[in-house]
Amino acid sequence: MEYRIEHDSMGEVKVPADKLWAAQTQRSHENFEIGVGIETMPKEIIHAFGVLKKAAAITNHTLRPEKMTDEKLVAISAACDEIINGMLSDNFPLVVWQTGSGTQTNMNANEVIANRSNQILGKKLIHPNDDANMSQSSNDTFPTAMHIAAVLILEDKLIPAVSELISTLKRLEEENEGVVKSGRTHLQDATPIKFSQEISGWRSSLEKDVELIKRSLEPLYELALGGTAVGTGLNAPAAFAKTVAEEIGAITGKPFITASNKFHALTSKDEIVFAHGAVKALACDMMKIANDVRWLASGPRDGLGEIFIPENEPGSSIMPGKVNPTQCEAVTMVAVQVMGNDVTVGMAASQGNFELNVFMPVCAYNFLQSARLLAEAIVSFNKNCAVGIKANKEKMHHNLHNSLMLVTALNPYIGYENAAKTAKKAYKDNISLKEACVELGFLTAEKFDEVFHPEDMV
Repeated sequence: MEYRIEHDSMGEVKVPADKLWAAQTQRSHENFEIGVGIETMPKEIIHAFGVLKKAAAITNHTLRPEKMTDEKLVAISAACDEIINGMLSDNFPLVVWQTGSGTQTNMNANEVIANRSNQILGKKLIHPNDDANMSQSSNDTFPTAMHIAAVLILEDKLIPAVSELISTLKRLEEENEGVVKSGRTHLQDATPIKFSQEISGWRSSLEKDVELIKRSLEPLYELALGGTAVGTGLNAPAAFAKTVAEEIGAITGKPFITASNKFHALTSKDEIVFAHGAVKALACDMMKIANDVRWLASGPRDGLGEIFIPENEPGSSIMPGKVNPTQCEAVTMVAVQVMGNDVTVGMAASQGNFELNVFMPVCAYNFLQSARLLAEAIVSFNKNCAVGIKANKEKMHHNLHNSLMLVTALNPYIGYENAAKTAKKAYKDNISLKEACVELGFLTAEKFDEVFHPEDMV
C-alpha cells in the first residue's frame, strides 16, 4: 500500500495515499481497533455531517465573507454534496467506540472535506480546522448531526414504512368485515369478535405510534450548532446559530431551528431519549401484532389455524413440508433489539457531565439502528406476510361455535352463576352449551335457540 505524510498538532502521520482523510482520522483509526469494519459510524451521521458542513460554509460565506470566500464556498459545497450523496463513504472508517464527543468523526469530516475541496480546486487552499470547521466545534456539530439524522430517518424511512402497513391493515379490515371469530383474553377463549375488529386494534395501535413519533420530532428540530465548545458560541458570529439552522432546513426540507439554550443542547440528550421512547412503543406494538399473527396462523392442523399467511420458504431441514412464520419471527427479534437499545440510549443520555455529554456516538448508533431495523422489518413484514393474510373462515366458525365463553350471552337470562354451571357441565361432559343448559333445566331448547346468537355478540 502506498502512503502519504499528513500532519496535525502532534506531528506527522502516514495515511493511505488513496484516502481523503488525514492525520487525526488516521490516529483514531489506529487507536480504536474496536468493532472495525462492523460498528463504524452510521451512514446517517456521515450524511448529516455533509449537510451541516455545507450549511456552515454557506452561513460563514454570508457572515464572514473575508474568511469564507466564493472560491472556498464552491469547493466545500461540492465536497459536501459528494458526502451527502454517499460518494465518499469509503473515506469514513472510524468506529462508534471512539471519543465520546464524536470529535474524531467531526475531524474525519473536516479532513475529507478539506482534501476533496483541494482536489477540486487543484491547489491546497482549504484547511480542515480553519475552513471546514469554521465557527464550529465537535461539541456542537455531533449533537446537531444526531438530530438531523434522527429527523431524517424517522420522517423519511420509519413513518412511511408504518404507513404502508397501516394501509394494508385497512384493506384487511374491509375484506373481513363480516367474519366473526372467537375472541381471546389471557390466552383463553373469550366472547366473540369480528376479525375486522381484531385487525382494527392492530391498525389503531400503529396509528397511535405514528402520532407519538411525530410528537417526538418537534424537539429534534432544535439544533445545537452555534454553541461551539461549551455552549457560549465562542468564535462563531452572533447570527451564526440562527442562520445555519435555516440553511440546514433549506438543504433537508425539514423545519430545523436553532436550540434556544445551547448549554442544554450540548450536554442533554433528552430529545433523543423521548424520540426513542416513541420508537420503542412502535416496537412493542409490532411485537404484539407479529405474535398475534403467528398464533392465529399456528398449525396447520394442531394449532389455532384461523388465518393463512404466505408460505415463503421451507421451515425445516429435517421435517418435510414444514413452513414457519418467519416474517413474524424477524419482527419480534428486531423488537427486542429495539427494547435493548432503549436501555443503552437512556444510560448514554444520563452521562452528561458539566457542559458536555460524552456518550454521543453510542447513543446515536443505537437510536439509528433501532429506527433503521424497525423500518426495514416492517417493510419486510408487510410485503412478505401482512398483504397475504387470509381468514380461514371455516376454522374460525368451528372455533367460535365450540367456545364455552359463548355462555356469556346467557347471563341476562339465567344469571352468572347458572351460566358458569352450564359452561362447566358442557366442558366436563363434552357436550354443547345448549345440551348442558337444557339438561340443567335453566332454559328450554326453544328458548335457548331464541336468545343464543353468537354473531350478535360482537
